[in-house]
Amino acid sequence: MTSRRKHPERAPHRRRASATDRTKNNSGYRITGSWDQHPDRPAIKPTQDRKAARRIARNMAEQGAYVVVEQHHGYGWWSTWFEVDGPALLAERRAAEEEQRRHAVEERHRAEQEEAARIAAAEKSERERAGLARLMVCPPVAREQCGRRDARHVTGAQR
Repeated sequence: MTSRRKHPERAPHRRRASATDRTKNNSGYRITGSWDQHPDRPAIKPTQDRKAARRIARNMAEQGAYVVVEQHHGYGWWSTWFEVDGPALLAERRAAEEEQRRHAVEERHRAEQEEAARIAAAEKSERERAGLARLMVCPPVAREQCGRRDARHVTGAQR
């Protein structure tokens, strides 16, 4: 009998080690997110990827969850890696958006006032130019050296 037929339930003997590494990955992360609406039902997501753990924590926090990310050290020992306060982040984001909206309204109001002032100044300048144009059309007025048009009184010597 051949070795293959002798024990069919067993894998055949391999004489050469395969090139892949078979050591178990001991790194693990556990992301726990709890919401104020249902604090008794937290969402727990285990992952072995550090970047995925950060991404999942960020997504849960954007949904308003308080997130605790724990790192596995082996033998059932977990330690808190970081925490994210989702409701505080959302409140801060809302406040920043409201501040930005208020600033945009103030900026628009200031721009409208500047535009109204510019239009008023242009209209005033136009009125002044029109008055000067009317004055330039009028013939010159005879004046004395002191600037009066006519004498206030006539003396006997000047008659």
